[in-house]
Amino acid sequence: MKPSISFYVLSILLFWGVVGGATAATTPRPNDAPAKKSDRPVTLNQKADGYRGIWYMNQPTRDVYRYKYSGGLGTYCDYHAPFAVYCPKVNKTFFCYGGAPADNSRNLLHMVSYFDHATGTVPRPTLLLDKQTNDAHDNPVMAVDKDGFIWIFSTAHGTTRPAYIHRSKKPYDIDEFQLVQATRQEEQGEVPIDNFSYSQVFYDPGIGFQAIFTRYHYPAERTACFMSSPDGVRWSAWQRLAAIENGHYQIGVAGHGKVATMFNMHPKEKGANWRTNLYYMESTDNGHSWRTADGHSLQLPLQDAKNPALVRDYQAEGLLVYIKDIRFDEEGHPVLVYSTSRGFEPGPSNGPKPLWIAYWNGNDWQFATVTKTDHNYDSASLSFDADGTWRIIGPTEPGPQPYGTGGEMAMWISSDHGASWKMAKQLTAQSRLNHSYARRPVNAHPDFFALWADGNARQPSDSSIYFCNAKGDVFQLPRTMAEATARPRLLPSPARPLGSP
Repeated sequence: MKPSISFYVLSILLFWGVVGGATAATTPRPNDAPAKKSDRPVTLNQKADGYRGIWYMNQPTRDVYRYKYSGGLGTYCDYHAPFAVYCPKVNKTFFCYGGAPADNSRNLLHMVSYFDHATGTVPRPTLLLDKQTNDAHDNPVMAVDKDGFIWIFSTAHGTTRPAYIHRSKKPYDIDEFQLVQATRQEEQGEVPIDNFSYSQVFYDPGIGFQAIFTRYHYPAERTACFMSSPDGVRWSAWQRLAAIENGHYQIGVAGHGKVATMFNMHPKEKGANWRTNLYYMESTDNGHSWRTADGHSLQLPLQDAKNPALVRDYQAEGLLVYIKDIRFDEEGHPVLVYSTSRGFEPGPSNGPKPLWIAYWNGNDWQFATVTKTDHNYDSASLSFDADGTWRIIGPTEPGPQPYGTGGEMAMWISSDHGASWKMAKQLTAQSRLNHSYARRPVNAHPDFFALWADGNARQPSDSSIYFCNAKGDVFQLPRTMAEATARPRLLPSPARPLGSP
């Protein structure tokens, strides 16, 4: 009896299920199953031959814009931080990013490297692990502790994939990392930490680690959470900050004796593509209690859309809110960066996307617009100069794929505490691919002021990694390296200061 056609089909499928496991593992799975650890080695500690970023897309739109958002997303997303830390003791800026192999820009690799300010060079990056996904939501973030050990937090997206914590074996060294068996406190004792999403990790020598993160289905779809640890190994119990309706995206910040978070909200009847409202809360006692900017005590987790942490009711205005960044000014007052939109779909139909500043001046919230961009997922990175100048770097200018994620990078400045803004310089121009997600380092050195990637916003492409200095000069990291170290390539400057045509 001859085998049927279906038998051959099944055999082929089974064959590729085994031999093609690497490809199958890159397919995102539902976000409601327990995290599953792979049989593959987690920690690779291999040297890569250059700097290449991941290309990622989310939600095909079946129109000319192709995807809700997409492109070179090696430093995605706004809810991940930090990607870079400057360490003055060794005069190096350490950084991580979502990388990719030379033959597949959609296979996420967690990469770690540094820029040596003394020599102006970078080494070959370290391939820490293969995250076994094509999802840039799994991008890593980093912290450096008081002894110089480098910590990499390899996030997950939902609960189907595990998250990991690694620590360098030597201070200020990227050659070898070891997996940290981290635990958190629960009523039954210590339990392993093997899953967390959208992580922002801050380190203070007097406190240790503080982490703003998301836990899916806890109970909201995306529950805003906080945890802390003196040593990065034993962590506090997970504290639920907010679980309003379908949950939140949040961005945190630490400093001035506080840890704080800004967040939006997903209305229950709308789904994940609808995010609205702007909230803020802070803690001055390492997360034991939380309050509003004006000191009003909060009962957690927040569960009502209208509560004292609400900064602005955009739901009543019928607008979506895309949060971008949060910083404390020189007096410790919070500054929130975000954009608003009439809809989640890309393209001109929902109008330009105003980029906003919400600034707590010690008495009330002040609102001002910086500029307008052409995509909901155009990022913005805020920093403050010693002379009081506020500075934003982001892809605010139209790029080669207009109405796609990212564009041409520009630097905006304000000399009046965010009330008015002007473009100081356009950083890139006539690019082949859209630039996106500029991210500021912790304690940024003027020579390494923002880190980002590029990519085609319409279709899969290669992706390169870039950084700029405080003057706005842009450097591309080498995609391939023949030697152990290399000097980043200085891009021609568009030289477009304010007032030029």
